[in-house]
Amino acid sequence: MALEAHWHYPTDIRVGAGCLSLITQCCESLNITRALLVTDSQLATFPMVRQVQDLCQARQIHCEVFSQIASDPTDDDVALGAEKVNKAGSDGIIALGGGASLDAAKAIALSARQTLPLWDMEDVGDNWLRIDTDKILPVIAVPTTAGTGSEVGRAAVITDLQGQYPKKRILFHPKLMPLKVLLDPLLTLQLPPNITAATGMDALSHLLEAYCSPHFHPMAEGIAVEGIKRIKSYLPIAFENGDNIEARTQMLVASSMGATAFQRGLGAMHALAHTLGALYHKHHGLLNAILMPYVLKHNQSAIERKIIYLATCLEFEHPSFDGVLAWILAMRRRLHIPHTLALIDIDIDDAKRVGEMAVCDGAAATNPILLSAKQYTALFIDAVEGRL
Repeated sequence: MALEAHWHYPTDIRVGAGCLSLITQCCESLNITRALLVTDSQLATFPMVRQVQDLCQARQIHCEVFSQIASDPTDDDVALGAEKVNKAGSDGIIALGGGASLDAAKAIALSARQTLPLWDMEDVGDNWLRIDTDKILPVIAVPTTAGTGSEVGRAAVITDLQGQYPKKRILFHPKLMPLKVLLDPLLTLQLPPNITAATGMDALSHLLEAYCSPHFHPMAEGIAVEGIKRIKSYLPIAFENGDNIEARTQMLVASSMGATAFQRGLGAMHALAHTLGALYHKHHGLLNAILMPYVLKHNQSAIERKIIYLATCLEFEHPSFDGVLAWILAMRRRLHIPHTLALIDIDIDDAKRVGEMAVCDGAAATNPILLSAKQYTALFIDAVEGRL
């Protein structure tokens, strides 16, 4: 069955195999005549980048490529991209790639024309009100992984390299939401199984944490449940049969659903994953995948009733918290996700610092239980040593 759609919530989204061909239509509708295509150095060598440039050239749209993006994009990357925008006279951004490329692209679109320093636009208090809305460049987002959902997010996660230790910070503005999104499953067919697994579990972490958030947002809550159902059905298929177009499409959709749902908030998985990603430079989705059962267990007293309802929606024969936990552990084994942080070379030497950084992360504010720095340290140690 061919899956195609045209949605306007949370933004204008086209879904379907081959929809990358609509890229110039998107540019023209946004009056983009000089696009900066932001991607990573590896993807920059892939045919899809040349395809976008050729399509743009055929419609007299100038398209330059910027690919100096780290796996965890930094403030230095953003500064280089902003310089490229101003040198090229770019009037719009095409963000093509995984979460790193999309976040970097949005940060470049936000900051390139502003007079404010980058971190004066951090998602703290009412900083976003200081941003000149008219100077935010329009973004067209084309994800090539199904995990972060950054294509439907109003924020960008960027690593601040200026302090004593690297720290992930969040830039935010309502107008940072990409105006056009193309979900083309053909672009995800070359993902290796380990990246399919890690990014898919990242999408699940967004959906689970949004669902468990204490904030009131019934629409986001419903989207989270439906997204988790899609992960349950299609992530194993995408992992085991990467050429399955339907599974790849459904995973792109589930990823976008995750980022739509987490308007409701995230939690301790992300508070720790942001911290560990900054300190150890490990894949964000893999960190969330490993942390997931340990965080759920720590939060059990606050979320058990909700998880039992989720188990009912997932059509478990005997709905229970332990049943959902067992499903997650089984899914991780099926996807070859390590059980502990120790298995990806993270030890407890910096446990105290991890706890102190995690409690200050923005995601910590919407964890179902407000944990202290000491509790984050204990949770981290459990995930290193495998104590559930």
